[in-house]
Amino acid sequence: MTPSLDSEARKRDQEDLDGFELPFFQKLVVLLWALLVGILARLTDLVLVLGRPRLLRPYLGIWLAERLRSPYRARRTFEVVRALQSTGQRFRELIYGETPLMTALWAFRRAGLGPGSRLVDLGAGRGRVLIAARWLGAEAVGVELIASHVESVAKWLVPAGITLEQGDAARADLSGATHVFTNWLALTPETKAKLVERFRTCAPGTRFLTVAHPIEAEDFVLRSRHRLLFTWGFEFVWIHEYRPGALLAKPEQ
Repeated sequence: MTPSLDSEARKRDQEDLDGFELPFFQKLVVLLWALLVGILARLTDLVLVLGRPRLLRPYLGIWLAERLRSPYRARRTFEVVRALQSTGQRFRELIYGETPLMTALWAFRRAGLGPGSRLVDLGAGRGRVLIAARWLGAEAVGVELIASHVESVAKWLVPAGITLEQGDAARADLSGATHVFTNWLALTPETKAKLVERFRTCAPGTRFLTVAHPIEAEDFVLRSRHRLLFTWGFEFVWIHEYRPGALLAKPEQ
């Protein structure tokens, strides 16, 4: 990257981050809310994994990795710059958030995930959603762009039968997937369009769970939506089914 292009990229990244800046008191309320939600999510997570003892060690391993190096602090490192260059994404698309197990389990049950299913999580972060899929007895595979996320937790996930690999979600192998989960709250329209084209490589009947926004494209039929709790607040989870030849599914009002 030439100096001028690098300078332009940094300026654009800073503009993205400035868009998330809040006034002091509003930021304080957000931080207190996040703390409350974080405590609630951890407690319910622990209760759930105690019901599946084989998942307790992987879950604690992910938690330990987070405490040692927080994934919430975005870093514009050489690794991150190269990853963004290879995918054409913007820095704002790396904004990190997690899905509590209770939220993932609720959504997965509504989508029919269970034994014999194969879930692929695109943008899997550190794999918390994948633990929920294994809780239900499904095969779990995650694709994450940032290598440091993968390296910090992969060793903890393998014993639970979970695969987490580094890669571009828009190029992920979705063959054999019965369910695909992706949080595209911060993704640009361009990135979403690339993902939808990848979705079309799946078999008819594959179900897709998207966070915050529905799939606005032909061939994806809306089955249901659910307002659920995430680490940053409440968002809709939209469940679609891939049916080639179907018209654009309009979101419920």
